[in-house]
Amino acid sequence: SRFETCWPALMKDSHGVIIIFNPELPSHLKEIEMWYSCFVQQQPLLDSQCLLVAHHKPGSAGDTENLSLAYPMNKLKLIHSNLEDDPEDVRMEFMKYFRSIITLINESREREEMSIIS
Repeated sequence: SRFETCWPALMKDSHGVIIIFNPELPSHLKEIEMWYSCFVQQQPLLDSQCLLVAHHKPGSAGDTENLSLAYPMNKLKLIHSNLEDDPEDVRMEFMKYFRSIITLINESREREEMSIIS
């Protein structure tokens, strides 16, 4: 990919990764494994710092029940988004995700401060 040289700059000091993909494209299902490997595993970030968003295009079948991802993707939090549906659920999931990231940041900051004090 032509942006790979930019990846280290994108990853620097990042606290979370959101991977959005089209579940109807088989190529996307393979690509998300590469994104996960580069942006989550190699950093390393916790799986809880990664959110998968399966985005369904308007008019697509949108089979949200039967999307089974292979290991290790199946360990990640997965939400389905669809612009035709009520977006409130997706908004709530995003808020939960951001809250969890903020909690992690605060906890690691507190740990750093305690280690400086002690």
